[in-house]
Amino acid sequence: MTANGARGEATAVLAGGERKLCLTLGAMAEMEAGLGVSGLEALAQRMRTLSAGDLMVVLGALLRGGGEGAFADRLAEAQVALEEAAAAVAEAFAAGAGRQP
Repeated sequence: MTANGARGEATAVLAGGERKLCLTLGAMAEMEAGLGVSGLEALAQRMRTLSAGDLMVVLGALLRGGGEGAFADRLAEAQVALEEAAAAVAEAFAAGAGRQP
């Protein structure tokens, strides 16, 4: 699986499989709604203090942005390690900002 850097896509290994993530406008809106914040500044502030449940919300939104909706929908049952999830989120945000993690 190849990520399209021009689109801000990233790939990450989650639960033993390679997945595509993308920081899209839809993903940002999903994160805002899921974390109960409004606006990019509030979202950035909230991202500094994520709980495990919050991390699942963010990861799910990024996976859906990358076209991995089916996996995102069963994320709670997947065997995703905390380190994998955190690294995937960091990679997706770095790719969305146009830089390497």
